[in-house]
Amino acid sequence: MMDPGATPTPNTDALPSVTPSQEVETPAATVQRWGFVFSQRYQHLLDKSTPFLLYRWIAFFAIAFIYAIRVFFVQGFYVVSYALGIYILNLLIGFLSPQVDPEFQDLSDGPTLPSRSSDEFRPFVRRLPEFKFWYSITKAFCIAFVMTFFTIFDVPVFWPILLFYWVILFALTMKKQILHMVKYKYVPFSFGKQRYNGKRASSTESTSLLPRD
Repeated sequence: MMDPGATPTPNTDALPSVTPSQEVETPAATVQRWGFVFSQRYQHLLDKSTPFLLYRWIAFFAIAFIYAIRVFFVQGFYVVSYALGIYILNLLIGFLSPQVDPEFQDLSDGPTLPSRSSDEFRPFVRRLPEFKFWYSITKAFCIAFVMTFFTIFDVPVFWPILLFYWVILFALTMKKQILHMVKYKYVPFSFGKQRYNGKRASSTESTSLLPRD
């Protein structure tokens, strides 16, 4: 017989058990999960496109041409184009500069760039690699193209002045970069440089190991 003053205990066997898999996912967690999946797939596509240098740059020039056509027909957004030109110039300097600047670090103790035709070929290590240069400049054109659909970025300005400023800045920057190349005797391209032919060297070595009569 049950005591009238006793507090009844709930029957835990009748309550449904909630497993971790049955927990309700919040909208923020769903967005975060989908964002993570999208970033993974996007990075996978970028990694797969790395060897296709020619196709990547063809796609870039197509995007740049579309942006130029857009600005030409709209007849505006010259400030956006000027900022885009400054950003491209900054990327170009990084693309043409060595990873280790000889002006700030003595390279006499380490490997140096070849200065004679008889020196062993060493590839030029850029401060901004080719793929990052392509990715950054392509993304910049895409962002600038999207900005042309917002009138807030269409600042009225006399565009020949901006073009004149950019040409002067480009000429001065390239002059400084060329003088830096001449002073430290390096070329940011591999065209015409002596290359090491591993097949020829291996065949010569194997021939020298054969017994002579």
